[in-house]
Amino acid sequence: MASVSHDPGAQSAPADADALAPQVWPAGARRDEAGRIEIGGLDAVALAGRFGTPLYVVDEADARARARRTRLAFESAAHAAGTDVTVYYAGKAFLSGEVVRWVTGEGLAVDVCTGGELAVALAAGAEPARIGFHGNNKSLAEIARAVEVGVGALIIDSEVEIERVAEAAARAGRRQRVRLRVNSGVHASTHEFLATSHEDQKFGVPLERAVELGNRIRAHASLEFLGLHCHIGSQIFDAEGFAESASRLLAAHAALAAVEPLPELNLGGGFGIAYTSADTPQPIEEIADGIVSAVVEGCRDRGIPIPRLAFEPGRSIIGPAGVTLYTVGTVKPVPVEGGTRRYVSVDGGMSDNARTALYGADYTARVANRASAAEPALSRVVGKHCESGDIVVDVEHLPADTAPGDLLAVAATGAYCWSLASNYNHVPRPPVVAVRDGEARVIVRGESIDDLLARDLGLGASEAASEPDAATAVDDATGTPAATRTTTEGNPA
Repeated sequence: MASVSHDPGAQSAPADADALAPQVWPAGARRDEAGRIEIGGLDAVALAGRFGTPLYVVDEADARARARRTRLAFESAAHAAGTDVTVYYAGKAFLSGEVVRWVTGEGLAVDVCTGGELAVALAAGAEPARIGFHGNNKSLAEIARAVEVGVGALIIDSEVEIERVAEAAARAGRRQRVRLRVNSGVHASTHEFLATSHEDQKFGVPLERAVELGNRIRAHASLEFLGLHCHIGSQIFDAEGFAESASRLLAAHAALAAVEPLPELNLGGGFGIAYTSADTPQPIEEIADGIVSAVVEGCRDRGIPIPRLAFEPGRSIIGPAGVTLYTVGTVKPVPVEGGTRRYVSVDGGMSDNARTALYGADYTARVANRASAAEPALSRVVGKHCESGDIVVDVEHLPADTAPGDLLAVAATGAYCWSLASNYNHVPRPPVVAVRDGEARVIVRGESIDDLLARDLGLGASEAASEPDAATAVDDATGTPAATRTTTEGNPA
């Protein structure tokens, strides 16, 4: 994972604090003639004025293009090797009805890991046969529901789930297709990986038990064993870790295939994206070619057929398509060793982006409502929550004239921001707005204070929320709670 650096000198000041690094921002992002950032053909200031801030903005065309490019990259590599492939969108990155329709429209299947995610995928029209269901602790009700609707694959994550899924399938009179999640002992993050013999984590079963448990799956008439599954990490920049993992899995795959055919091998996801201009992930085409080549070589060495392949990208599809807009509230200079760091406080924070606090994630921020000729100044973008760790961007160089009322855009927030959002400090979650070809529409409604009060039955919430006043009303057309969100009227242009 990326790390938060508390060293002010860890990132050098950019030559241009207004520049939008193309690998970080959505493909259509640019500054217009007035210096304002545009996303999907729409002025960020206009978006903030219409929907308020904080605001999640997702470039639909960018997300669709990344989904399509990823599918084509893996299909090309697989077909060249004489096999086929299924590319799943990992819904945990960000799942909504519209996003399901985008990715399935671009030919992807959908990967879910809870009953709630399954419900969203089904409600959005995803074909059950093209859904994979993950999870280390799937409830009996979730298993039964997945079997009932006919999901294409249930991923068995532990020994006990073999019996649970088999019994659910038998009761339903179905033969349920399953995969077995295996820990290959390969840990990958960014462009580095570590190969060990064991993994100490909650997911999957040890590699040395894969053959035994695979044969146990086959002993159940109600189960159809598709193959092994493995996920080695996140934010992976190249194919090296996947190649090592595939090599290990193929030994178990070959042993199982020697008994009866094993049609598939699922190597998971975790493909990385650029959060800053220093990040340089390989193009997805090179990653796909590298992984498939390793599988081909491993199969050739073992004298076995090349299985059908499957992959599960999420962040690499939706992450770069997202931008979060904030309004600056205060700017505070703080003396640090070697100079001064400015704390730029915005109207959101860890409730809409928990990744910096959770993982030490890096991000890129830019003033969105204007261009600036001011020198870049060492800055830390922080939120409004009552936590010292409420940091959105740890180290950034914003124009020295960044001031209250400015609009700030944080890039690459499409993945694991909305999906990890909370109501910490009773802050309502922002809406999600999709933009495309100069048009915007709300795809997830934002919350109001009334929404929060309505859940607190100790407040007589049913009466309190029955007649929202003008200060807390939500415009269903925009998803904007009037009194709980900041608009940019009067912001510097």
